[in-house]
Amino acid sequence: MSSNPIPPPSFRPPRTDPLTRKNLTIPGSKPIDPNSSMDLQKLKEKEAKERKEETNKKIASQKAISIILRREATKAVIEYKKKKGNSKKLLPRTVLEALHERITALRWESALKVFELLQEQLWYRPNPGIYIKLIVMLGKCKQPEKAQSLFEMMVEEGCVVNQEAYTALLSAYSRSGLFHKAFSILEEMKNTPNCQPDVYTYTILIKSCLQVYDFDKVQILLSDMDCMGIKPNTVTYNTLIDSYGKAKRFKEMESTLVEMLRRRDCKPDVWTMNSTLRAFGGSGQIEMMEKCYEKFQSAGIEPSIKTFNILLDSYGKTENYEKMSAVMEFMQKCHFSWTIVTYNIVIDAFGRAGDLKQMEFLFRMMQSERIKPNCVTLCSLVRAYGKAGKAEKVGAVLRFIENSDVALDTVFFNCLVDAYGMLGCFVEMKGVLEMMERSGCKPDRITYRSMIKAYSVNGMSSKATEMRNLLASMEKAR
Repeated sequence: MSSNPIPPPSFRPPRTDPLTRKNLTIPGSKPIDPNSSMDLQKLKEKEAKERKEETNKKIASQKAISIILRREATKAVIEYKKKKGNSKKLLPRTVLEALHERITALRWESALKVFELLQEQLWYRPNPGIYIKLIVMLGKCKQPEKAQSLFEMMVEEGCVVNQEAYTALLSAYSRSGLFHKAFSILEEMKNTPNCQPDVYTYTILIKSCLQVYDFDKVQILLSDMDCMGIKPNTVTYNTLIDSYGKAKRFKEMESTLVEMLRRRDCKPDVWTMNSTLRAFGGSGQIEMMEKCYEKFQSAGIEPSIKTFNILLDSYGKTENYEKMSAVMEFMQKCHFSWTIVTYNIVIDAFGRAGDLKQMEFLFRMMQSERIKPNCVTLCSLVRAYGKAGKAEKVGAVLRFIENSDVALDTVFFNCLVDAYGMLGCFVEMKGVLEMMERSGCKPDRITYRSMIKAYSVNGMSSKATEMRNLLASMEKAR
């Protein structure tokens, strides 16, 4: 195994040459004489004035949106603005940009307020595309009732409701696990002209069913597709393969892959490869994983960074460090830039192997590459130090956290509890509960069970009983 598997530096795109500016001609005017300094000066002043006016209008419009959106705190200001009519004369581009930003960030409450503001504008015209984007966003945020309200509003405003709009609404219900409603929308689509469900509609519904491991509903949907003459596409197959693999239903996964390979119009891609490798590698079937990798490569499918991360993770968890090192060297040779996932995988692998020197080296490299560590990274460090009996190193991780803005979660604190338990630092272990409270994280079953285990192993029966009582009261409250 390589003693120093230095990760490759991040690739940066080459700098492009500055674009050369062409001579501008104002419509309706004579061409500018490049030799006339007076004409050039006037043109520059005119352009500067127009740019300033446009910037000022945009700033004013953005400020107006910001003020209007603070409805609860600034009702008087809004009423004043409404009386003046300013709230109905905002720039279209500014309002639409504000709406797009909130949709992208899944800030559904704020997005709906901006949409209300959009509807108040004098220039507003109903747009089915905006409605569909909002309904999709609400589905992702598990707000199906609000998605339904928007769908009805869309109809009332005279928008043409098509297959895409119905699919967005169906997705909103299926994402929230309301399958009865989602299936009823599917039936409604079948009976509505120009709104027939397509492969995309079925794939969305299949994916939602697979997320709750309802394989019976999946088979019903696949049979329904077959009856309607709708063939699964690559995304459908990839969704099935990935879910069957995660559920360790290898027979169904392999039969789906074979079915996909038989079709000439539906070729596997890198997502197919990654799902298959993850399924076999994650279950410890390394030889099968390697055979699949070779077959996909021979079929002309090139690996991605995600592919290598899957290989690294599989080799690391099966303690196959020699092959793991070979993948790292290959990535370096082929100039694959490491991601935070890559670093987390290798840091965890070396930590589990007890190679703290290599683990710390990679942690420093991660920081030098300006890749910000997250809770997964910190969990690996704490777990390794706890296992190695390095209490002072756990303290160093906590000092690092104090000087960073990493958002901690319950999983991290559970790792910390477990590490202190292994180290026999019982005062510090109990202190983690106070740290959790300060961070806004609540202890869960794992937290208390880790503490009970630590106390029990060390013969502290009264402390173990105290924790059992806390766990019992927590579960009773639920």
